[in-house]
Amino acid sequence: MTEVISRPGGTAPGDKGLKGGALGLLSSVVIGLASTAPAYSLAASLGALVLLAGEKAPAILLLAFVPMYLIAVAYRELNRAEPDCGTTFTWAGRAFGPWMGWLGGWGIIAADVIVMANLAQVAGQYSFLLVGADALAESTLWTTVAGVVWILVMTYICYRGIEISARLQFALLGIELVVLAIFAVTALVRVYAGDAPEGSMMPSLGWLWPGGLEIPDLVDAVLIAVFLYWGWDTAVAVNEESDEPGSTPGKAAVLSTLLLLVTYVLVAVAAVAFAGTGTEGIGLGNEENSDDVFAAMGSAVFGEEGFGRAFVVLLIISVLTSSAASTQTTILPTARAALSMGAYRAIPRKFADIHPRYLTPTWATWGMGIASVVFYVGLTLVSENVLADSISATGLLIAFYYGLTGFACVWFYRRELRGRSLWTKGVLPGLGGLMLLVAFVLSSIDYASADAGSTTVFGIGGVFVIGIGAIVVGAVLMLVYSRIAPAFFRGETLRPGTSDLLLHDERGGPHFGLPDSEESTVIAPDRSNLPPGQEPDEPKRP
Repeated sequence: MTEVISRPGGTAPGDKGLKGGALGLLSSVVIGLASTAPAYSLAASLGALVLLAGEKAPAILLLAFVPMYLIAVAYRELNRAEPDCGTTFTWAGRAFGPWMGWLGGWGIIAADVIVMANLAQVAGQYSFLLVGADALAESTLWTTVAGVVWILVMTYICYRGIEISARLQFALLGIELVVLAIFAVTALVRVYAGDAPEGSMMPSLGWLWPGGLEIPDLVDAVLIAVFLYWGWDTAVAVNEESDEPGSTPGKAAVLSTLLLLVTYVLVAVAAVAFAGTGTEGIGLGNEENSDDVFAAMGSAVFGEEGFGRAFVVLLIISVLTSSAASTQTTILPTARAALSMGAYRAIPRKFADIHPRYLTPTWATWGMGIASVVFYVGLTLVSENVLADSISATGLLIAFYYGLTGFACVWFYRRELRGRSLWTKGVLPGLGGLMLLVAFVLSSIDYASADAGSTTVFGIGGVFVIGIGAIVVGAVLMLVYSRIAPAFFRGETLRPGTSDLLLHDERGGPHFGLPDSEESTVIAPDRSNLPPGQEPDEPKRP
């Protein structure tokens, strides 16, 4: 027999068993910021930005902030309607149907698994640099071993509980931001004092305007900058563990993007001013420095003796903690996307398992950790150049699922686009989605060229092969699974245009999805306070 139970609050999906109320606004902002790994992202990407945009790199960071902010608004508005940890998967499914929802969820998972390879490599390399083992830091074998250890350790921390994860992030992010601030201030003081090395440049307001750049370079640079900002959506992915699921995650997402803007532009201006854009020495136009600008600039900014040497060590620690923190916070949204997909039966139901004590996803967390290890080791065995191309490929996947979220917001709220809602739920998210769609298409065309990136596959650029290939693989897996378990794809577990909750299997503990028998409980939204004239299947807005 099936019993219908109403939940107060209405639009949130059935409780998947995660630990509700564990995160406040500050914790959510910290998780959002830590997920972007500011120190790691700047170290790995600022040099590439300068190679494309020269002293206009700060302008690119300002320009890339625009779609990031607009998509953050889309996340905030969609989260108000349905605070589900599946985020893009659930919202795109509600707006466009299960097929687009599945691809949105796959985009999250694929991007996170791919980027874990880079995060792990940096964490492994900097672990050896920190203890002075430079020879081991240059060894592909030992950096891979150390990187795998970092992935497994951070996966275990995510498995042990969201509160432990949040407390660790406070410490790691604190170190990171303090050191970045000291680096930027020290570099700028030395520039204005005339104590910077040859090739340094006085900051100019013209650096904040992208005029004069070629369109292909501009688009590629913006996509790299999007990668720098990527990660703030983790603050929304942990929405079901928030104190106010419908409001706190959205606020945290917007605040995270604003804080990132200030951090990135300040550090970029300081780095370009101090090192310059030359191709010799510590110049950021030197391709040898593009993989890690802080390693090239650290000693020059702080000196090599006394306190200077201490700050160089702190800079190494900040990049290490940044990559380690992001390794952890990359697992969080990936596991929760898989949890939501498992709960709605879009992937095998075991991914919806929740640990009875830690209240965290079990199969989803360890599954994503193990998948990241396999992908990392596999890429390393193929070629380190392929590993380098995977960063740019991640940018394509980010543009794909962020853009999809922007369009989902417009379509989801299409009947409410009037007054203030016209802007917050329509124009702004739509513009963000359109900007990322243009960047995705133009960059895909550019990256398909054989001379784009570090590798080629049958005459096609490696970045295109990894990025677009990941989406194609997802589409194939989707078609295969739709034959194995068609209920989700028929709209039986996540129906477009509704905010229906999940079916809760009482016998299976925290399992959710379609009942295995009639002895199940259907958890349905509370529709008792619906406005007059609103249809039962229409989502109730908070």
